[in-house]
Amino acid sequence: MFKKIQPPDWAEPKGYSNGILARGAMLFVGGQIGWNAQQQFESDDFVAQTRQTLLNIAAVLKAGGAGPEHMVRMTWYVVDRVEYVARLKEIGGVYREVMGKNFPAMTCVEVAALVEDRAQVEIEVTAVVPD
Repeated sequence: MFKKIQPPDWAEPKGYSNGILARGAMLFVGGQIGWNAQQQFESDDFVAQTRQTLLNIAAVLKAGGAGPEHMVRMTWYVVDRVEYVARLKEIGGVYREVMGKNFPAMTCVEVAALVEDRAQVEIEVTAVVPD
């Protein structure tokens, strides 16, 4: 069971939800970055790494019996907020390509660096598979 939580007098968010109420089995996806299954980067481009990161999340969700529709929380860590904002349209395109129109509660934070030097973005997800 999922229910979006939206205070009645707030403007509708674009591309995320302010809150999600869910019941079921919880799946926690650790921070994924933009390398492939062999832990090799194929690109240093921010959007390409974002796409691969989302594909990695989708693979972990699938392995746990879930899909993008089960995501309730997503936290993005980016090393360049300016590039993130400048490329939001492209990011939105790859997001919808991989995750569809599933918009969990989201947070995005700029960080000084990620553990892997070439990583531009890291994303963690919480999903809930209904009972």
